[in-house]
Amino acid sequence: MPNFLTLESAGEVRPLTTREKFTVVTKGSFDYIQLPWYGFLADLSQAEDSEEGYGQGAAGYGKRFGAYFADGTIENYMTGAILPSLLRQDPRFFQSGQGSFLHRAGYSIRRIVVTRGDSGHSQFNFSEVFGSAIASGISTYSYHPRADRTLANTASVWGTQVGYDSITLMVKEFWPDIRRKLQKKKRP
Repeated sequence: MPNFLTLESAGEVRPLTTREKFTVVTKGSFDYIQLPWYGFLADLSQAEDSEEGYGQGAAGYGKRFGAYFADGTIENYMTGAILPSLLRQDPRFFQSGQGSFLHRAGYSIRRIVVTRGDSGHSQFNFSEVFGSAIASGISTYSYHPRADRTLANTASVWGTQVGYDSITLMVKEFWPDIRRKLQKKKRP
């Protein structure tokens, strides 16, 4: 999982410039690890024959893979670069790293709706909430099969993206702990 927008044990940090926001989102969006993830999602979609307009076989799988890649990339740019630049919000995830499991899990999930502004103060995460919605609308009404261009499907895509982002933030919160445990097991 690309982790270019996560800060461990960060205190006061300077805000990212617009250029830096776009640079880091580009690195994460085109990281090689994204390809197996989009392949996995396309596999599930193919098996369920969701969005039947794509069809089956290699062509259907390729369309699904391309749609997942485009969906993820558009959402990454909307939530991590475009809206954060316009709204002066910091797209980085600042790990808590302190407290009980429930406290840290709650903190990571709240980051979907609360973020740090470039000023360093907490604020509503317009970039995530509306960026995901805008990305869902763009993808649903531009390259998804015509039969799936509905408000209900757009809302479903939006919910899925916010859900994946919530899970991702929880993994990012606990990744340093997981990494430390894995490194201890490797040492003789």
